[in-house]
Amino acid sequence: MRAFRSVAAVLLLLLGAVLVAGCGPSGSGSGDDAPPKATPQAPSHAPPSTSTATGPSTAPAPGASPSAAPLPDPSATLVRVTRSGGFAGQTHTLVVKQDGSWTRLDAKAGPQGTGKLSEAELAALRTALKEADFARLPRISTGGPKIYDGFFYAFAHGGFEVAGDEGSLPRTLTKVLDALPPFTAPQGGSS
Repeated sequence: MRAFRSVAAVLLLLLGAVLVAGCGPSGSGSGDDAPPKATPQAPSHAPPSTSTATGPSTAPAPGASPSAAPLPDPSATLVRVTRSGGFAGQTHTLVVKQDGSWTRLDAKAGPQGTGKLSEAELAALRTALKEADFARLPRISTGGPKIYDGFFYAFAHGGFEVAGDEGSLPRTLTKVLDALPPFTAPQGGSS
């Protein structure tokens, strides 16, 4: 039975990764698959080079102020979280965009609801994501208590993917979960 649960957990992780990878726009060039945009560099305060290169100078004109970093594309994904398992063995995915708009997807990536976070909710989600520090989290969280019929979560944010059973998630990821809209529509509701 234990081997079956281990295989099931791995399959759910793979399913979550496939859903996460397959839910982005394809070929539009303006979403998750868009190449990163170059950000302008602030001028260096290092002493001038003694190089004798002949060519156009790349230093900013005197008195010019450095450009502000471009704002993120509002249609780009801020976070994508897939929840699978539970008593009913269902899979749901939440995709939250940079502007706070969100879409709830079923196991086949079909839309099940949409909405938009308030400014306060979006700020709370951004704070939770920053505090989670995805770059330092283990790819798969383990070691927590086994919760039978519990959920398995897969998160994608800032170029990082992390996952784990409900009982093994670090507190910082449970804060991210708390800041998300519900994974299932309220009974009798459409969003």
